[in-house]
Amino acid sequence: MGTVSGTGLSTLVLDRTGDRRLAEDVRVVAQVLPFKVNSYVTEELIDWSRGSDDPIFRLVFPHRDMLPRDDFESIRQALENGSRDEVAGIVGTIRERLNPHPSDQLTRNIPQTTDFDPWGLQHKYRETLLIFPRHGQTCHSYCGYCFRWAQFVQQPELRQETSGAAAMTRYLQDHPEITDVLLTGGDPLVMRTALLERYLRPFLDGVLPHVTTIRLGTKALSFWPYRFLDGPEADTLLELLARLVRDGRHVALMLHVSHPRELETDAARQAIRRLYDTGAVLRSQAPLVRHVNDDASTWSRMWSAQVRLGIVPYYLFVERDTGASRYFGVPLVRGWQIYRDAIAGLSGLGRTARGPVMSAAPGKVVVDGPVELDRRPAFALRFLQARRPELVGRPFFAAFDPHVQWWDELKPYGPSDRPFFAE
Repeated sequence: MGTVSGTGLSTLVLDRTGDRRLAEDVRVVAQVLPFKVNSYVTEELIDWSRGSDDPIFRLVFPHRDMLPRDDFESIRQALENGSRDEVAGIVGTIRERLNPHPSDQLTRNIPQTTDFDPWGLQHKYRETLLIFPRHGQTCHSYCGYCFRWAQFVQQPELRQETSGAAAMTRYLQDHPEITDVLLTGGDPLVMRTALLERYLRPFLDGVLPHVTTIRLGTKALSFWPYRFLDGPEADTLLELLARLVRDGRHVALMLHVSHPRELETDAARQAIRRLYDTGAVLRSQAPLVRHVNDDASTWSRMWSAQVRLGIVPYYLFVERDTGASRYFGVPLVRGWQIYRDAIAGLSGLGRTARGPVMSAAPGKVVVDGPVELDRRPAFALRFLQARRPELVGRPFFAAFDPHVQWWDELKPYGPSDRPFFAE
């Protein structure tokens, strides 16, 4: 698997498109936001005849509009001057403004304990623990929209990771209320199976019987399906998943699928069949991303294909308020319209997808749509999950604004809605 990152991206774009300005734009933006692409994506998924209009190209390659114009010009001029220190200083300042850890991840999600180092664990919801394995904090290719972009830049203070399974096991033993664990990143399936097994073995040893569900967040099916197809590494991974299922665990692969083209290759179809045979449940999720999948027909085709292939549509997320969110994001009302139109043409099996969902600081908030209240429009909202469990499932309202893209921009509709916005 050949990969290209950094300045090599601009050379690749120039070679494939002949567009020098596009290649220069890539070089500038890649100074700030991390980008990496592998040979599978460039050879199997991108339609180079469409150039920068191709949705997979937009998914993985930088674009000048990801940065404010003044920031773009500052970096471009610093690169022309040839001063690495000047470039680094400008880049650091810009990254600080891009909200590298949204939704209070570092200030409120890290467990508070003095018995051991909990760095690399997040416990936001009562039932669920997130684990960031150190060797899984990269991906086969990077999505430009990724809300975890700070994991991939060379700033260790921004990177969440745990060095092994000991802290995870200790914390789970101390918290019997946790029933679900999610290995995330990055992508835990970039790890060799032997490394991954270190984190999964405690669930086979009988020491954590209260953990009934194991989730693996991954984009490998889309960006490197050969992880499930080629040789001993693939075989041992699939056997590990099957062992967990036989042991009575619910194993769920949370597949990040942004566009229907990701499921159309022969390698992806073969990988789905092999994964399905392990007994693991395949679920799909992705954000609604402008320039990539911001139309109802794309989601409808994608969810229909997933149902046929045995994948359960799970979440349509709202792009989080981090990184290039203003480039990739869409207003909430448009996101709701796309979701509504997409599910309207599906059978009930395709309507398992929930959306549009904001994974915000207080919890996962679904936008049920605009409504008229007291002759004024409002957004109808619900918490699907929340830091405060008593808020889950109760409808509440926010003042309607056709331009807002994120939770923090919403205002309570009336006095009875204020407790839902209180932290």
